[in-house]
Amino acid sequence: MLEPLYTADEMRAAEAGHDVEQLMARAGRAVAEEAMRRFPQARRFVAVCGGGANGGDGRIAVDVLRSAGRDAVVADDLAGADVIVDALFGTGFHGEPREDAARKIEAINAAGAPVVAVDLPSGVNASTGEVAGACVDATLSVTMHGRKVGLEVAPGRFHAGEVVVADIGLEPRETELRLVTTAILEQVPRKRPDQNKYSAGTVLVVGGSRGLTGAPSLAAEAAFRADAGYVAVAVPDSTLPVFEQRLLEAVKLPCPEDEGKISPRAIEPIVEFAGKAGAVALGPGLGRGPGPKEVVARLLAELETPVVVDADALFELEPFERSAPTVLTPHEGELARLLGEESSWVAAHRVEAARRGAEKFGCVCLLKGADTLIAEPASGIWVCALGTPALATAGSGDVLTGVVSAFLAKGLGAGLAAAAAAAACQLASREIPQRGAVASDVIHALPAALA
Repeated sequence: MLEPLYTADEMRAAEAGHDVEQLMARAGRAVAEEAMRRFPQARRFVAVCGGGANGGDGRIAVDVLRSAGRDAVVADDLAGADVIVDALFGTGFHGEPREDAARKIEAINAAGAPVVAVDLPSGVNASTGEVAGACVDATLSVTMHGRKVGLEVAPGRFHAGEVVVADIGLEPRETELRLVTTAILEQVPRKRPDQNKYSAGTVLVVGGSRGLTGAPSLAAEAAFRADAGYVAVAVPDSTLPVFEQRLLEAVKLPCPEDEGKISPRAIEPIVEFAGKAGAVALGPGLGRGPGPKEVVARLLAELETPVVVDADALFELEPFERSAPTVLTPHEGELARLLGEESSWVAAHRVEAARRGAEKFGCVCLLKGADTLIAEPASGIWVCALGTPALATAGSGDVLTGVVSAFLAKGLGAGLAAAAAAAACQLASREIPQRGAVASDVIHALPAALA
């Protein structure tokens, strides 16, 4: 269900007590063999090597390539290279490359030849995925023993190219960050013969406002397609005709409203209805302003049901205390506002941002993106990176909210429900056209992904 993602310190611990020369020999051979397999027609290989162990791996790779009859050299002159081996920096690198190294990195990127990175592209922080300066754009990364955090978390993941893990004879270890695999969906309960629509999972979606009826509709439909048995929507009374047309299977709870948005006067009926639900999706299309803000604060205080907090419910959200499972699902801009940072900072420091979000609000924080991060207070972080760019479309976050809610309603814990939902949506993205996809396509593909 989970694959280790190693930091630099965790790799050092894994290597402790092993013969360093043997490890380097295995690593260098793995790089050479994978480079020849991936680029069988290449004749000239040029390795750009640093002075550390990563450079040593690169030099051994050159020796192996020569033994195999290839023209292979260690040099900074890249003229005529069919393949470049990037062996400047390894897992110990952090910060920004110095001027000389930055020039070498820029030359590698400008050479126009495919690049094989040893362990990970030079310039990527192996422990966080952060990129502070010049960074190699690899075609292939041959990483030793196990995947590194920096190969799966942005922005590092976007420099890694194809990733191949080479076995160099080390034992697996527990890691703080772990990669979600498709096996996580085996943890999602299936409907049993003895269940009815209520016991199979009941979800209440609270949101919608004039002009924003699509978001709660997508969340509700996604909850159904994620195998919830019963879904209801609590929406402003004036928007009811839209939902009566849009949602055939969902029950509608019309709510008192102020200027087209759910009014705080709706708190009591929502809390009463939610008492029969297994989970509440709070925020899709809710709208912003003093009224919605009060609705969110009071529902989080009064509901004893698991809650997913998304979209407008995240706007100006303040720390709260509740014992029931809670999942926040921000994108980078939303999490930036919650943390008082710029969205560019969150994009550059995703691991730290997700961890801070979980600690600040005392609940699971799911940071959306190509590498979705699921952070839990005082715990590790799960990384889900199974999807395609088809998810970069309006409404996909509402779909995710519906799926998380369905899995919570089925009894999964908050972290597991969030990670499994991310996996389900990302696998669904593989089932749909990669161009012109819309969020509804993801919904329709959910049953196939769950199967």
